[in-house]
Amino acid sequence: MASRYSPVSMLAKLVSFPTISDRSNLALIEFVEDYLAKHGVASTRVLDATGEKAALFATIGPNVDGGVVLSAHTDVVPVEGQDWSSDPFVLRQDSGKLYGRGTADMKGFAASVLAHVPDMLAADLKAPIHIALSYDEEVGCFGAPPMIERMLEQGPRPSAVIVGEPTNMQVVTGHKGITVLKTRIHGHPVHSSQLDRGVSAISVAARLISWLDARTAENKAKASPDCPFDPPYTTLHCGTIKGGSAHNITASECEFVTDIRLLPEESGTEWVENYLRFIRSKVEPEMKAISETCHIEVTEVANVPGLAPETNGQAETLARQLTGDNGTHVVVYATEGGQFQEQGLSTIVCGPGSIDQGHQVDEFIETGELTKCSALLERLCSKLS
Repeated sequence: MASRYSPVSMLAKLVSFPTISDRSNLALIEFVEDYLAKHGVASTRVLDATGEKAALFATIGPNVDGGVVLSAHTDVVPVEGQDWSSDPFVLRQDSGKLYGRGTADMKGFAASVLAHVPDMLAADLKAPIHIALSYDEEVGCFGAPPMIERMLEQGPRPSAVIVGEPTNMQVVTGHKGITVLKTRIHGHPVHSSQLDRGVSAISVAARLISWLDARTAENKAKASPDCPFDPPYTTLHCGTIKGGSAHNITASECEFVTDIRLLPEESGTEWVENYLRFIRSKVEPEMKAISETCHIEVTEVANVPGLAPETNGQAETLARQLTGDNGTHVVVYATEGGQFQEQGLSTIVCGPGSIDQGHQVDEFIETGELTKCSALLERLCSKLS
């Protein structure tokens, strides 16, 4: 017999699966598959290359083009090193707040959507509601693209996408993109007293990081006062660095990771090309003049497009009707929204909870946020019926 969950009880179930990005999410996916199947809803898995993770999508309503995708990621960030007041994978309710890893980011939205499956089935929908659950959003938004591709291949084609990241149920029409690069410098080690005969990988890294910082400064100087983002320009930031073996040896190796937060109208690929051009034309030739073995490797770890505000977008129009929110909202964090939009799907971001709680110790979502999300889903069912 099909179980009926409230948004809170469904959230408790989803939180109980420790779907940290470096672990499998298959137990959660199997639970959702079984839950949907008991309600007579077929679903499709999209496995990753390892077979240890999967995305899942399902369609409720008529098999016709149109309708709305309700999208969430199933993975959460780690809890190691955080001093939680209670078990992060056991939902705890206290004073109108629901505590647990992923409550805000973003199992609260997924739980609300799944809890309303019986209402969707009872609504006599004239246009479908598509449920889409991905993996590996937190480590680079790797799970959504193959899922989106499979959804579009299998059909039907949706008209709008609501990505339920935590926005306090405000309609967010734009966000920055993100490109993550790993740069590894191979220098030429010598005794530091013979510095001119070697190539310090650390010194080269410092030069490259300075180049990245200079680009951020240039972007800041030419930023448009009308840009809605804060900060209103693309930033290039070195987050981690390691290298060297001793104070008196020029470092043979150095590696650092760069995080580029892009305005949605800018291309991550173009920034990477500019960076590589500087390396190949300016930096490497000077290194190789000392030793031909010197070189620099740049690996693209992630490249997630931004979400650009749409003119008269179907998703925005629908979301404003459902929420009553007519404000202008953009965010600087990245979501899978840009990946849906990249495939020609009208997309916005709107979900319960605050991003301020995401990734934090004692992460929580207010029960009132789930209530507001339920109201949106009820209005959606009514509108599509």
